[in-house]
Amino acid sequence: MIVGEASGDLHASNLMRSLQQTDPAADFRYFGGDRMQAVGGTLIRHYRDMAYMGFIPVLMHLRSIFRTMEQCKQAIRDYQPDVVILVDYPGFNLRMAEYLKSKRFLSSCTLHPAPVICYYISPKIWAWKEFRIRSIRKYIDRMLCILPFEVEFYRKHHYEADYVGNPTVDAIAGREYAAETFEAFTQANGLTHRPIVALLAGSRKQEIRDNLPAMLEAVSAFEDYQWVIAGAPGIEPIYYQQFINNRPVRIVFGQTYRLLQQSQAALVTSGTATLETALLRVPQTVCYRLPFATIASFVFQRFFSCQYISLVNLLAGKSIVKELFGKSFSVRQIRDELDLLLNDPSYREKMQQGYQEVIDCLGSPGASEEAALKIRSYCTNCQKK
Repeated sequence: MIVGEASGDLHASNLMRSLQQTDPAADFRYFGGDRMQAVGGTLIRHYRDMAYMGFIPVLMHLRSIFRTMEQCKQAIRDYQPDVVILVDYPGFNLRMAEYLKSKRFLSSCTLHPAPVICYYISPKIWAWKEFRIRSIRKYIDRMLCILPFEVEFYRKHHYEADYVGNPTVDAIAGREYAAETFEAFTQANGLTHRPIVALLAGSRKQEIRDNLPAMLEAVSAFEDYQWVIAGAPGIEPIYYQQFINNRPVRIVFGQTYRLLQQSQAALVTSGTATLETALLRVPQTVCYRLPFATIASFVFQRFFSCQYISLVNLLAGKSIVKELFGKSFSVRQIRDELDLLLNDPSYREKMQQGYQEVIDCLGSPGASEEAALKIRSYCTNCQKK
């Protein structure tokens, strides 16, 4: 299994548990994280050593990325697995899939047949880099989607994919502390009794650096609330402190769902967190700062194939939550939107209605179990052939 970020670590760990249920003898080796390691198997490399985002960071770390790719190739040659499961992370994973279909790799499969290549959590090629469909058709044996509209997208490109449900629905349904009270949460974390505004500034240092300062400046106008940052896995508390300075802000780690379900509103950097926030029915504003904002807005409008950046709006096919990115990202815009979320009941209610539409379209929990069954079935069928 190959995972490149925190959300992939979470979903891959749940898939591992489901695979163990379908086959108790299943053995895993992976590029992943702490959650996968807690399930079992062998961690070869941690995702935090691989998570480079943006053109410049990738360019600066090319040597390290190439070393990681070679390490991954060698690990697969040594292990000779029955199946390779790629989890999102397309820049790395599609190159790895190409290698696994190459003559160089196939010639090394002397003891076992070539592994089945399954992709769990599709790359977002429907948003941009649609040309990657060629690589998927050529190198991926099975695509398991977690967004309903992706199946139709692939069908349009003459590639059959499966919708298995959404693992975030599973994670929310199976979360701990679902019945926790506000008093219990605040007491456990040394917080006050004032209502909470949650700040989810991303899972990577670059995202946090770009978004958290503006978020903190915006919420400072709401003195009747306490502001709590959801600390990202793998990010040290000291990294956040440089942006907090002397502000009365708290950080909680490993408690994002607990924090959200006790919050009155949230400022969220785009990603899986926007969907998690919606499933927990917390009013939110999506904040995503981009360098060269005007140019970034132009590029998005001209070169991206979708209208929205948040999963909530993409799933609904319309604007449910306000997206502040590019030239619309500013402290004033964030502050105005947060004021609506906190003080306009009709605005909050309309957003809740939109959330319900998203919840209905995603369906019931069970994505990991369905994905595991399909992977197991597909591998069995390939072995028979």
